[in-house]
Amino acid sequence: MRAAWLVLVGLFLAGRAYGDAQEDRFTAGGYFRVMTRPDFQGGAGKLGLWNLYGRLLNEGPYGALELKLNLLQQAPGTKDSWTSIHAKIEGGSVANADPNNGRLDNYRLSQLYVKTGNVVLEDVTWQLGTLDYYFGNLGLYDMRPAELFFETVGLSGLFHSKYVDLLLGAGDSGYFLRGSQYDTIFTFGGALRARLGDHVEIGGGGQAMYEPQVEGNRFAPHTTEGLSYEDFHRHEVVQNLFMRDPMVLDPRTFPKPVSEAGNSWKVIGYLGFGKLGPMQWNNFFINYQLRHPDNFYTERFMDKDYTIFVKDLTDERTQLNLGNELLLTAVPKYLDVVWGFVYGHHEDKDNKLFASEDNRTFWSTVLRLQGYVSDTVHFLAETSYANEVSDRGNLYREHFDSIFVNDAGRPDARGHELGDSKERNTWQLKLGPVINPLGKGIWNRPSIRLLWGLQYSSAHNAFGSSFVETLDQFNQFGDRTDRHWHSVISLEAETWF
Repeated sequence: MRAAWLVLVGLFLAGRAYGDAQEDRFTAGGYFRVMTRPDFQGGAGKLGLWNLYGRLLNEGPYGALELKLNLLQQAPGTKDSWTSIHAKIEGGSVANADPNNGRLDNYRLSQLYVKTGNVVLEDVTWQLGTLDYYFGNLGLYDMRPAELFFETVGLSGLFHSKYVDLLLGAGDSGYFLRGSQYDTIFTFGGALRARLGDHVEIGGGGQAMYEPQVEGNRFAPHTTEGLSYEDFHRHEVVQNLFMRDPMVLDPRTFPKPVSEAGNSWKVIGYLGFGKLGPMQWNNFFINYQLRHPDNFYTERFMDKDYTIFVKDLTDERTQLNLGNELLLTAVPKYLDVVWGFVYGHHEDKDNKLFASEDNRTFWSTVLRLQGYVSDTVHFLAETSYANEVSDRGNLYREHFDSIFVNDAGRPDARGHELGDSKERNTWQLKLGPVINPLGKGIWNRPSIRLLWGLQYSSAHNAFGSSFVETLDQFNQFGDRTDRHWHSVISLEAETWF
């Protein structure tokens, strides 16, 4: 035990590496993508609105740098103790490639942790700091449906063997969820992965969050009783209270917040199988979660600010998300194929009135083919189709003038709905040559790509743009054109290193 404490105390101190260790004491790796995308239709350089249609041409510039320092290296072939420090810096801006022009305030230290192994327990790796853990990626979508502890800083232990990985962790997610309005949010959970030979892996896990009730702490969970969801959604709580009772604005009579506890949770699952004939690998991920409730917001009425606590109006938001990705060698040495599918059902049981992204169902499929002209010159073709349906009325605009018209041609002056359709259907096509200096493979990087992308969406202006968004702009610029087609040309580079 004394040896364990000595190792823990020395985690942030440089230690002597073993003379016969094979690994460098300091290593760095990372990822970046940068592009130029001429857009002759007034768009902002992205083909569509988000990664549901595939990440390709729907993401902007990005950079990540991961650093690792081995403080105490393990002698090869032994189970001696070892220790390393890890840091990850990432952000989404590059000079001349996006509006932020590569400013460093667009980057953050997203991960910082210490790992130490074979301390106290053999074959167990302890991690202290940020605890992000996931079973794998949906590469076509750049999504991680089976992920735990993304929000958490704390301590975890991972037991690793040939057939089983077992993770247990606990910590605090308050800063991620509350920011400057920090309140302790205890988080605990775990995951189990089993390897059934070379062809099958299966895993599952979950996490729970608990925000305790604390009397007198304004950042702890509270509820202002007697609120309607409609007044909360419109931020008209104080106005309507005043209309019913003008004396309510007196601090002595304004509704007092009631202290409560907040809860949320997530369960995840994973199934992977492959190395069978042309099938390289198939990943299936799933999660079901109850989102953590919000705390409060501020309304200004008659030149005074009033704090409205909304824990009870935001504590029934659930999400079901699943995704699958299959990688095939369709024609050995000439053609690889990857096919992906995602599905999501999001529900807010508190909101029975308004169209919102918290009440919707969506699915998407993406198919990418990469043919090999030579070892380094390839050709990429990708297509996708996505369907999004609002479960609480019209969320999407199909026409330029739908801001004035809603269901059955009636104007919705109170804003229960945001468009003239409850459904959005989007199709995309991407084509072009690819240069991969390291050879064949859909996921080989670096890649230099010249791509043309085409999108059709049932929604009007279903891409980032500078077209009119308000009534005064509409009157000034006279934007009276339905836009359902969009295309871009992209010259881009992407690599892991």
